[in-house]
Amino acid sequence: MKPRILVLDDESRMVDIIGMVLRREGYEIATRTHPGDALAALEADPYDLLLTDLKMQEMDGVELLRRAREIQPELPVILITAHATVSTAIEAMRAGAFDYVEKPFDNTELKTLVARALEVTRLSRENRYLRGELASQYPLDAIVAESEALRDVLGLVRRAARSPSTLLVTGESGTGKELIARAVHYHSDRVASPFVAVNCKALASGVLESELFGHEKGAFTGADRSREGLFERASGGTVFLDEIGEIDAEFQAKLLRVIQERVVVRVGGGAERSVDVRIVAATNRDLRADVAEGRFREDLYFRLAVIPIHLPPLRERREDVLPLARHFLARLSERLERGIEGWTPEVEQRLLTHAWPGNARELENAIERGVVLATGGTLELDDLLLDEAPQGDGAPAGGLQGFLDQAARERIQAALREAGGKRIEAARALGIDRTTLYRLMRKHRVEED
Repeated sequence: MKPRILVLDDESRMVDIIGMVLRREGYEIATRTHPGDALAALEADPYDLLLTDLKMQEMDGVELLRRAREIQPELPVILITAHATVSTAIEAMRAGAFDYVEKPFDNTELKTLVARALEVTRLSRENRYLRGELASQYPLDAIVAESEALRDVLGLVRRAARSPSTLLVTGESGTGKELIARAVHYHSDRVASPFVAVNCKALASGVLESELFGHEKGAFTGADRSREGLFERASGGTVFLDEIGEIDAEFQAKLLRVIQERVVVRVGGGAERSVDVRIVAATNRDLRADVAEGRFREDLYFRLAVIPIHLPPLRERREDVLPLARHFLARLSERLERGIEGWTPEVEQRLLTHAWPGNARELENAIERGVVLATGGTLELDDLLLDEAPQGDGAPAGGLQGFLDQAARERIQAALREAGGKRIEAARALGIDRTTLYRLMRKHRVEED
């Protein structure tokens, strides 16, 4: 498809000359001699480039440029002027012009400038297409979110994605912290650059430093060549630091400097290297409690938690369980070519009443087991291989929900007793963070008891 160029000059002879020169290059040219007609043409059809005279009777080129960009925001504009000065150039560039050319112009110079501007248009379109393709891999609208709590989280992610700010994603294991981190990246302006995920818990401190910051030749045994770290290799993109709460005090200080100064020093080196990455960190720990107890630097915590995002556990958003299970069933049934279409009422009851300590990951594993082990077209309870539900002498008032509430209340009370009333220790024993414990205590009136 030929690039489409709109040429505007209030001298008809000038638009004819420019049109003739550019048509010879294979471009599709439309010419106008009145600014109003040019703006109407832009409203009617998309163009790849606008060439306009700077000085015209009806409207000057700078004003036309502003109005043209309101119609097509990414349209490159080249201004043509007979009186090129430094002030002219400054005015044009401030208004958003791609460049300007002086009358009388050299044909070769004009053709070169037009080719450069069209290349910008092509790259801009490719970038938009790439953004759309990559964002479609992690669409926020496709994340199963029936509960108000998770919908609130996704709304926060949408607002945060376009910013350069550091994010701290918290939540229990299996709640989807990396999914959220990837969604942030693929809906940000950094989508065309790398997304790099690092599990901080899986690497020793020295290895983690080398992985993230890089090392120089001879820095340690086996370092036979210099190597870029992930912060350098992910330039322009996002680095996801999972299990950030597991790093030691020495590495915390080094990471803090990287976040503050946006520079890294390779292991065994002395030169500072600038890095341009967005950091998204995640943890299943209560970092506020770790800060209070001296295990995590307060200044690093606040640098990481510029935008805090907390993912509630699955047991606190029961509305998501069945839709999420249906999503897993459809995907896994297709992938494993089993043709499973649903489940029995007993399976549905268990899905709704199971505690899901492993959250969405445990639910997905249970559905996968069911799909693999099912002998028919419907999942049976035995196919899931879930632990038996707690048994009691009788159900309290309120039926099943009352029984679950009472069991939760008794478990929280027992954890508090065993922790000597220390809520932080009780939360750890229960496998939840402190804020979740406070919420459950209020919900089940444990303090009143």
